[in-house]
Amino acid sequence: MKGGRFAVLLAALALAGCNSHPEIPFGEQQTLVMESNVLAAGISADTPELTTSEIQATATSRLFNERKVPVIVHYRFYWYDSRGLEMHPLEATRTITVPANSSVTLYGTANSLGAHKVRLYLYL
Repeated sequence: MKGGRFAVLLAALALAGCNSHPEIPFGEQQTLVMESNVLAAGISADTPELTTSEIQATATSRLFNERKVPVIVHYRFYWYDSRGLEMHPLEATRTITVPANSSVTLYGTANSLGAHKVRLYLYL
């Protein structure tokens, strides 16, 4: 009797799992991630702007250096599909030197079709 109830419960849980969609909430406020030492180094950034076409998605973001010395920043764009799932292969990490009291624009291109969202990660 106990085994029968357990089997029914297990079947109900399995069916409930089939109904769910593999989706990760992606907040529009989470498009830019900066480690605290980037801010401490005098770097600020605009949130990435996503441009999509039939062929590929691209993103741009502007970094600003408020200090009197150049700062080396490492960055990576992360791409997400329409369900919020991270797309692979990941872009390689890149490095840029932001000149003193100046700004630079970062560019990223999705490696595969279907990118709908982007996140920029900055660190020193």
